[in-house]
Amino acid sequence: MLPIPAEELNGSGTLGPYWTFYRAVAAEQLNRWLPGQPSVILDLSGGRGRWSGQAARAGHRVIEVLDFRRTVDAQSRLRDADRVRHVRADDLSFLPDESVDAVLAEERAMSVELMAESAMSDVARVLRPGGRALVCVDSLVLGMAILAEQGQWQHLRQTGEVMLVPWPDGSITRCFSSGQLRELLVGAGLEVEWMRPRTVLSPSTVDHVLSSDARALSYLVRTELEAHPDDDDTVGIHLVASARKR
Repeated sequence: MLPIPAEELNGSGTLGPYWTFYRAVAAEQLNRWLPGQPSVILDLSGGRGRWSGQAARAGHRVIEVLDFRRTVDAQSRLRDADRVRHVRADDLSFLPDESVDAVLAEERAMSVELMAESAMSDVARVLRPGGRALVCVDSLVLGMAILAEQGQWQHLRQTGEVMLVPWPDGSITRCFSSGQLRELLVGAGLEVEWMRPRTVLSPSTVDHVLSSDARALSYLVRTELEAHPDDDDTVGIHLVASARKR
């Protein structure tokens, strides 16, 4: 899969069909990952309401930590308000130990959080024994693509180190190899259940199939989720992992 240009990553570029597919894959991954019984879920995905809303509609109670850096859509906060509690906080000190059943860290939360080791340790602290975390991070594939676009060739050989990549908007993202993501999770005391690129199918493949038959979306999503590219960080702009507290 070729890296997606940085200007496309906000979903506003020319890859509309791919982002439709990407969002459908992410939603189905979460649907399959959510606990089978009503649970307490902590959502660290940035306060946009999408992930917490899906979890709430599946019957779970959600604590959604809102991102100070973003304006939150009022409508998303009103939806599912009976099952979603919103909290503005810099860290998880407001939660006692072993108080939640699952943690969502979607929307590249651990890549935006440069002190990811500390944040992940806090995630492990608040998880109950047997609790699980779903984590999405920027991949080295994405980081190298952005550095190449910026002409930062000297940094492309430093893939064994922590890769911090400046974005045009001034923000910085931390990009992970599969090994580095595994170290992050295991270092916090979690056991990795699975790890994979979010998507393996290329934007050109998705665009070709959907332009031929818009009804093929469910087929593409099923094909993607039945693939097993475990720990493969040579494709995909994002890595996704599920980990359990021992």
